[in-house]
Amino acid sequence: MPTSPVLLSAAAARRVALAAQGFADPRPAGAVDVRHLRRVVDRVGLLQIDSVNVLSRSHYLPVFSRLGAYSRRQLDELAYQRRELFEYWAHEASFVPIRLHRHLRWRMARAEHEAWGSMQHLARDKPGFIEDVLAQVQERGPLTAAAVAVDRPIRPGSMWNWHEGKVAMEWLFFIGAVSTARRTAGFERLYDVTDRVIPPAILAAPTPAREDAQRELVRVAARSHGVATERDLRDYFRLRVEDCRERIRELVEEGELVPVQVPGWRQQAYLHRDARIPRWIRARALLSPFDSLIWERGRTEQLFDFRFRLEIYTPAAKRVHGYYVLPFLLGDRLVARVDLKADRQAGILRVQAAFAEPAIDPRELCAELAAELRVMAEWLGLERVWAAERGDLAGPLRAVLRSVP
Repeated sequence: MPTSPVLLSAAAARRVALAAQGFADPRPAGAVDVRHLRRVVDRVGLLQIDSVNVLSRSHYLPVFSRLGAYSRRQLDELAYQRRELFEYWAHEASFVPIRLHRHLRWRMARAEHEAWGSMQHLARDKPGFIEDVLAQVQERGPLTAAAVAVDRPIRPGSMWNWHEGKVAMEWLFFIGAVSTARRTAGFERLYDVTDRVIPPAILAAPTPAREDAQRELVRVAARSHGVATERDLRDYFRLRVEDCRERIRELVEEGELVPVQVPGWRQQAYLHRDARIPRWIRARALLSPFDSLIWERGRTEQLFDFRFRLEIYTPAAKRVHGYYVLPFLLGDRLVARVDLKADRQAGILRVQAAFAEPAIDPRELCAELAAELRVMAEWLGLERVWAAERGDLAGPLRAVLRSVP
């Protein structure tokens, strides 16, 4: 006898997603320590890395959004000294919990299918060159890609060989032969052979079957989403359709994923069996464009009725909201967006533009937004917040900022 489908309201789905990402919990009342960071990483499953530093390196921001002010050095230590995180191509370039290293070895082994074209071509056409680069890392590492010694042709265009050196290093990184030992002050990777970076106990752990590893990645994605469509689950670790769909079916059969219907969602949704459905969310956070809550733009629109596009690569004259725009989460809604820049020389957090979402009363959110901007400024070591005049929220925000020293 067929059973009635499990129904989950759109509002409940939104609260489930926020709770799964750690926004149902209050920020720590005292000092943030490494245990708080571990909890965030466990919740979100991975932290996307991006080199843009107009405000802050992106991987620091999701931790701030959930915990408030903390020492960024703690996250660096978690990755590069404690070795509890490692860098790899997961969603995009990401910090990933070290326990998942063995669950990504199938991707390393399938680099000829998973890596992008320039790497595949170099590995196929110049295997000796790849071996030479690895030998240099073994002998001289840790090394940046720029430090790799390669024979350069005596002709214009010598950067061509530099490019090949970088591509070779990235191929070795993709196949797991080298790993990121640490980053330079300029945020370049320092590569070293994996045996000198990844803890021996992790390297000695047995490699699971590809299907088992993929099932674990889908499981992590499901826990971190709370409720998700197949597209959402696949996107979290950039899995192919054929590598994800069967794993979802298996998790449904095991009872770990529960098929649900969410009004307004065109695709089938899956609720993780351990997902919380809180009655309310009292969050307040500025979100990195690369935060795992919002990085899948279709899901963001589905959950929050919030259309969000990254405009970094859009010509300035054609940008709608700004260069580095952060959505503002208040309660369980995305209510505004602000284009932010850390002017480190002047000691100012600059709000280049500020926009309220439709039907949102600016007076009700400006006090909260201003308070969060001040917390962020202090965290970044900036002395004050200044707001420009661009955007419908700019005037009210400037008034609030002026009213409180």
